[in-house]
Amino acid sequence: MRVSALRGYRYGAGRERDVTKVVAPPYDQISPAMQAQLYAMHEANIVRVSYPADQPQPGETADKYARASETLQAWLRDGVWGRDDQPAIYPYTQTYRIGGREVTRTGFVALGQVSDYARGIVRPHERTHAGPKQDRMRLLEATGADIGLLFMLTADPAGRLRAATAPAGEPIAEARDLRGELHRLWRITDPATIARAQALLEPARIIIADGHHRYETAVAYAQRHPGAENKLMAFFTLEAPGLTILANHRLVHGVEGFSLTRLAADGARWFEAAPLPDPAAFRPTPERIGVVAAGGAIALTLRPGAADTVAWPPRTSSAWRRLAVSILHEALLRPLLGIDDARLDAGTHVDYTADQDEAIRAAREGRCQAAFLIAPTTPAELQAVVEGGELLPQKSTHFYPKLLDGLVFYRLGDPA
Repeated sequence: MRVSALRGYRYGAGRERDVTKVVAPPYDQISPAMQAQLYAMHEANIVRVSYPADQPQPGETADKYARASETLQAWLRDGVWGRDDQPAIYPYTQTYRIGGREVTRTGFVALGQVSDYARGIVRPHERTHAGPKQDRMRLLEATGADIGLLFMLTADPAGRLRAATAPAGEPIAEARDLRGELHRLWRITDPATIARAQALLEPARIIIADGHHRYETAVAYAQRHPGAENKLMAFFTLEAPGLTILANHRLVHGVEGFSLTRLAADGARWFEAAPLPDPAAFRPTPERIGVVAAGGAIALTLRPGAADTVAWPPRTSSAWRRLAVSILHEALLRPLLGIDDARLDAGTHVDYTADQDEAIRAAREGRCQAAFLIAPTTPAELQAVVEGGELLPQKSTHFYPKLLDGLVFYRLGDPA
């Protein structure tokens, strides 16, 4: 992939190191309550441009995309956000707690050239939907601002890319996200170091971890605007510490006649059912799925050899069929509950959460008929499926923590 340095825009042009008050999660992670919280944090919080509220405040433009553009122009005019004076790549670390331990994920931010998937340079791992892409295109056309970082993965078995882009000295910016995790940003302006990173990524093949809708929007934008083929990306390596993928547990609702007893009976061809007395302590595996309802819980374990009799989608690989989410969809949700791809796409029967405790609470409190607890997709599983040219089932991954908007951004068409 061709990557380039950029003269990024940063809050106060770097006058303040702690920028917690102006950063925000990616737009697709923001609930209405969270949007209101971010609006209240600071008048220059990036959410006002990255994910503007549907309803204007008194005196504001009704069209939210025009309002985002007006807000950004006012910030730039008044020096609230300013542009760095030299092209740079930006080392980026996320330090967070998972499983009772502290880990740090290290990558770097740069501009990456977008291209059609058919070229094989960038590979998706999930399907996208039209609605979010239309929203992102309207925002991009209105503002010309590339704010949302794409989370990109590449192989780096020898660690050369990590070594070439490692942060040094004090960060130029840092922030806590809404979960309290620490994000830090550095700046590398040395031409030789930048050239080294470019050379290492030139032959690389890239997997999109998070940001499929924004990537495809960028490809479409470049087709409309020749010369605008660069997109703000954060590059991380598959082998480095800190690549945490959480499961997206399924919250099922609207299934006529659902009961745990019936599910266990109907699934007996493929699964052995056993009581699950303490769902909070349950640790799923790809072959072992927990099911929690208001009146009880069971563990369903795939019987030896049963996978051979599942009606798998045609042309799916053994790697795809071993995924926990594939087993859930193709051996439980589709054949036993009638939840097919159309219903998944429509969002009528399944919601998602990466928080196992929250999934259990939702089931116990009757906010869903059942919570299906599954094992996360591992980096090795992700790589095996994507490199085989396949897409994972919908909502197969939840990368944690999410990247932050507002640490640095880019404006399309800016002169170097």
